[in-house]
Amino acid sequence: MDLHGSDHEDIGGDEGIKEEHKAVLEKIRLNTRQEYLHGATSGSVRATDRLMRELQDIYRSQNFKDGIYSVELADDNLYNWSVKLLKVDPDSALYEDLKKMKETEGVDHILLHILFDDKFPYTPPFVRVVKPVLTGGYVLAGGAICMELLTPQGWSSAYTIEAVILQIGATLVKGKARIVVTQSKGETYTLAKAQHTYKSLVKIHEKSGWFTPPKDEG
Repeated sequence: MDLHGSDHEDIGGDEGIKEEHKAVLEKIRLNTRQEYLHGATSGSVRATDRLMRELQDIYRSQNFKDGIYSVELADDNLYNWSVKLLKVDPDSALYEDLKKMKETEGVDHILLHILFDDKFPYTPPFVRVVKPVLTGGYVLAGGAICMELLTPQGWSSAYTIEAVILQIGATLVKGKARIVVTQSKGETYTLAKAQHTYKSLVKIHEKSGWFTPPKDEG
């Protein structure tokens, strides 16, 4: 999968974007202007500009329009995204698990939480699974995800967020992720645990490097 965007220039502005999503973008622009005027800016100019372009690209994306995934901002915060993975490989066990979960619980997606800092895109976003609880799929304690591209060693500022989202979906399938059906009602992963696991993961791979798993592991 190509993780690189062909161009990050803001070509076309909000052209090709639904009115409801144009309203989201305009609200963010207004909030950002107000923050600058009051000297209470969050993040950085570079990160904010890049994230605005990423969100515009996503709203224009055919994958987004086809319902492969959805994106919502927490409290209109451009640095705090909730992403729903709505469609995975239909030949996978995870696809069947999602179908069953929709029938039994009325939930049809895997919820991801993505946090960006003010050094983005030169530092990777922090991504975790929020729910449901999964086994396999390179998902670790707290919902942290074991993927080289999500670490400082493997990240590139050229990666697009849509490509990262789609790659996570593919990685879950490749790693034979399954939904834990016996979890306690309301059980979810926690941000604190995921961050702790992620930091440990980064330290381990800084020392030992990364390797490609054997084919029988995915």
